[in-house]
Amino acid sequence: MAENKAALVETLLTLKRKSGKTYNQLAEETGLTNVYVGQLLRRQAHLKPDTAPKLKGALPGLTDEVIEQMMVPPLRGYDPSIIQDPTIYRVTEGVMHFAESIKDIINEEFGDGIMSSVDFYCAVDKIKGVDGNDRVVITFDGKYLRHTEHKAENMLSRPRAK
Repeated sequence: MAENKAALVETLLTLKRKSGKTYNQLAEETGLTNVYVGQLLRRQAHLKPDTAPKLKGALPGLTDEVIEQMMVPPLRGYDPSIIQDPTIYRVTEGVMHFAESIKDIINEEFGDGIMSSVDFYCAVDKIKGVDGNDRVVITFDGKYLRHTEHKAENMLSRPRAK
């Protein structure tokens, strides 16, 4: 399965390169975020039926066979060796470095809970800083999920003794 996924990803990234389009351009044409387009092309996201014709129109050479493969829910994951890439390492380092403070603020603002990575949007933008240098803005936009107390009376899937 990993070989098939790798071959499909290579096909998709080759089509992107040949198109000459950026992730931002593909996002604009499909109505998706730039990161989600990247996730689709790397088979980390599931292509939905309503989006398929938009992606096919935006990415010349995308065949019906490839579209069908993209519409199968993917095996999501990552190769642990990618952490060696400096960009990926720095993003991971940034999240890990700030994670405890982010958690504290989430708990302070929302209560005891987490940010969903399923009901989640992510985008990357380029801005100019006050010093005139280019800056990277990574936006994580996840649904808040409250932790619940596990009361037996609320667990309907388990029969209770009377």
